[in-house]
Amino acid sequence: VATSLQKHRSLPRLLSAASSHAVHPKIIILINQNNDLDLSKIKQMHSPAEENYIKAVYKITAQQAEPAGTNALAEVLQTTAASVTDMLKRLSAKGLVVYTARQGCTLSDTGHRLALQLLRKHRLWETFLFEKLDFSWDEVHELAEQLEHIQSDELINRLDAFLGCPQFDPHGDPIPDADGRLASRHQLPLASLPLCEPAVIVGVGMHDPAFLQYLDYMGLRLGTRVEVLECFSYDLSLRLALPQGEERVVSHKVAQHLLVSG
Repeated sequence: VATSLQKHRSLPRLLSAASSHAVHPKIIILINQNNDLDLSKIKQMHSPAEENYIKAVYKITAQQAEPAGTNALAEVLQTTAASVTDMLKRLSAKGLVVYTARQGCTLSDTGHRLALQLLRKHRLWETFLFEKLDFSWDEVHELAEQLEHIQSDELINRLDAFLGCPQFDPHGDPIPDADGRLASRHQLPLASLPLCEPAVIVGVGMHDPAFLQYLDYMGLRLGTRVEVLECFSYDLSLRLALPQGEERVVSHKVAQHLLVSG
């Protein structure tokens, strides 16, 4: 906390208010040139672990019309159910999740905004690493997991402007803008694409590095035009036409995780 805060007459009341809560958030307090406390600039900080939980709850609840369960979160975050319960209680006390024992949790409005901010940072960093530093799309996720916890909004806004305000990241996922808005487009799994209907690969539904490396090997990258020539009834694998007369055969599992747009 800034040194001159001890001299500010509002500090005792501020500390008293903070101590009355079950959770004591880290606080950044900015002092203007007159050493006056600017309460409008107090910003609550969250640990990387807390932010990882918020992001996990967001992703799970986005895929299902029900709260994120303790076991599901434990699996995603590779931890124990008891640890998940402890963290959800902490996040609930901070007003970031709505948690009910044995029923799971959803994000509060504040938690939802935080989740979108984290996605924005993560996907902008992935785009920067991919486009400007020549990392492959199977390498950027782990690096962005570390960079997304940087707190500076100014840095992220400048990064967004530097990249030209991209709407989608290297995996085809939408990048929230500064207000949390997500771009939308019509897309569907390649497995659902009708025969002989040309389309373009615009995203992937799985970010596993081995899967992305396989797609690179097969020449199935974002922006590649494809057309389903045949679906084999035995295992639902697909025979695809690619540019320059090339063909590929992919499994039904791969086709389910490749997103295309007409």
